[in-house]
Amino acid sequence: MMKKRISILISVFACVSVFGQKKESFDKQKLIQELSDNACKCADSITLFNRDKKDILKDIHACIDQNAGALQFGTLIGNVETLKENAPVVNGKKEVNLTLNTDKDSQQYIESYNELERYLMKNCTSIQHATRITETKSEGLSKDPIALEFYEKALEASKKEDWENAIKNYEQAVKKDPKFTYAWDNLGINYRRTGEYDKALDAYKKSLEIDPKGKMPLQNIPMVYIYKKDFQKAIEAYLALEKIYPEDPEMYYGIGQVYLSGIKDNEKALDYICKAYRIYNNQKSPYRADAETVISSIYKMMKEKGEVEKFKEILKKNNINFQ
Repeated sequence: MMKKRISILISVFACVSVFGQKKESFDKQKLIQELSDNACKCADSITLFNRDKKDILKDIHACIDQNAGALQFGTLIGNVETLKENAPVVNGKKEVNLTLNTDKDSQQYIESYNELERYLMKNCTSIQHATRITETKSEGLSKDPIALEFYEKALEASKKEDWENAIKNYEQAVKKDPKFTYAWDNLGINYRRTGEYDKALDAYKKSLEIDPKGKMPLQNIPMVYIYKKDFQKAIEAYLALEKIYPEDPEMYYGIGQVYLSGIKDNEKALDYICKAYRIYNNQKSPYRADAETVISSIYKMMKEKGEVEKFKEILKKNNINFQ
């Protein structure tokens, strides 16, 4: 397929403007902030309840995509001073031919999209929250009004970081309705917060007895083992997640973090983080920004040890061209 390009011929004689700003005052970071604010407002309107994760990510992608082109164009115009240094002179004036590649597979567009995405993952609460939503299924809620009342009280306590009170209410919720999976899941989370790791594991296992495919307990069990510093069991728990959710990037990312921070094996950590990065990238998930950060950190550590060639080899094996 032929790539779409727009050529813009500018006679560099007067000051060039970017969105009404003079070239001398062009500030790329300010432009990123302004466009990210637009994307963040767009994300505020995304419906999260009872939706599949891939659909939520699709909506997030659309919010970023709406502004990526503007950043691409602004960056191109903003670089005109650099480009005009080698520009030809026509009729006594330097002419700069700026080519805007509108193909969304182009490196030009991808770089602009990724810059916005990284900024949003650090600064936009709406997108941070939306990317952490997996699948909210009503089946996980109780139909018992008393159990639900305890559950709501527990949620309110959690908002205030009153973990002990939250635990008491979640315990009452599951006592009233032993099949209340959301309550078991949140009970596990709060046990973990208070350092009661074995109780947390018991709560997650209770949830899995009711729903063996429950993603929240499957994702949280390895986290408990990490807190217990039982790294091998953490890896085994992540692999249990993969059996039910094959090619889930969280599994690769989690194992990568275990090898990086727990076992201290940079090569295996890099390999797993690269696998997570590729899936995040294919899903257009903003979590790829986190994976990029980890890859950069591993690069610095491997560089200090003189292992740059090994770093490149692992990236090549995973078909990643990382700058």
